[in-house]
Amino acid sequence: MIAQLLNTLFVQTQGAYLHLDHDTIKVEVEGQLKLQIPLHHLGGLVVFGNVLISPFLLHRCAQDGRQVVWLTKYGEFRGRLVSPTTGNVLLRRAQHQALDSPTKTLGLARWFVEAKVKNARTVLLRAARERTPTPVLTRALEEHGQVLKHIPRATSLDEIRGLEGRASVSYFAAFNDLILVEGFRLNGRTRRPPLDPVNALLSFLYTLAVNDCIAALEGVGLDPQIGYLHTLRPGRPSLALDLLEEFRAWWIDRLALALLNRRQLVPKHFETRPGGAVFLNENGRRKVIEAYQRRKQEKVRHPLLKEPVPIGLLPHLQARLLARYLRGDLPKYPAFIGK
Repeated sequence: MIAQLLNTLFVQTQGAYLHLDHDTIKVEVEGQLKLQIPLHHLGGLVVFGNVLISPFLLHRCAQDGRQVVWLTKYGEFRGRLVSPTTGNVLLRRAQHQALDSPTKTLGLARWFVEAKVKNARTVLLRAARERTPTPVLTRALEEHGQVLKHIPRATSLDEIRGLEGRASVSYFAAFNDLILVEGFRLNGRTRRPPLDPVNALLSFLYTLAVNDCIAALEGVGLDPQIGYLHTLRPGRPSLALDLLEEFRAWWIDRLALALLNRRQLVPKHFETRPGGAVFLNENGRRKVIEAYQRRKQEKVRHPLLKEPVPIGLLPHLQARLLARYLRGDLPKYPAFIGK
């Protein structure tokens, strides 16, 4: 599959070759031209598995600050092209100073987790309204309510992380109650590797979303690796993972559930590898990518701006609000809470 969606080119066809001809990207498979796109139409490239990119195209993407992301054939993240550092050095200095401030670090972690739990509770409440709630769903709602009461009183990062963990355990325990079709069950949250189709779908969508969060943070001049809730680790986009917490349930999990419950994804869209790892196959990834990009174009009312904005712009808006907080322009970071 080779598709241009919004301003990103996704290439899944194994053996494809991308190269630059003047200011046009050409995509060839076995010597046959399959697609050509003016370079200025694209903000990024995402390639899966055995896809080759010419050195001149990579150099041009680096020069222009255009994002290139490499995933495995099965959608696991492998790497990303990093252009020369840009952005306001004073903003990055403020970002590092906030990390050195226990008060600011705790506040940011609290706001990220509070938004995550509130948005997850909204997803659970919707399910409870649409059908008779099961005991597991009822307990999850009660646990989320208790966690939300404790978050404002938390006095350490470990306590915040513990509360987030409590909410996540109860949320995923009730996740199967949100799946309305036969043949799909979440057998606990498994990541590396995913061990069932539901985990495979969630992991793939989270990979797409975290790359959007990285791009949003870099777009405002923030370092995606300097986070507050997620611990620092070489190569880990901790701040992008912090930002993603606001959108996991409200955006990504709801999209995954819609794809399953509307039977847009069925068992034939997944494959099991030796050892039990489960991944989306090429047709499955194509359907998910298309649905993800369509969802990004839908508009929602931003709670702070009070006006409709495309969902795909939410990470960029939140990154700008985060930058304003770090610069001292806002008294607190207004994390995104959906409806």
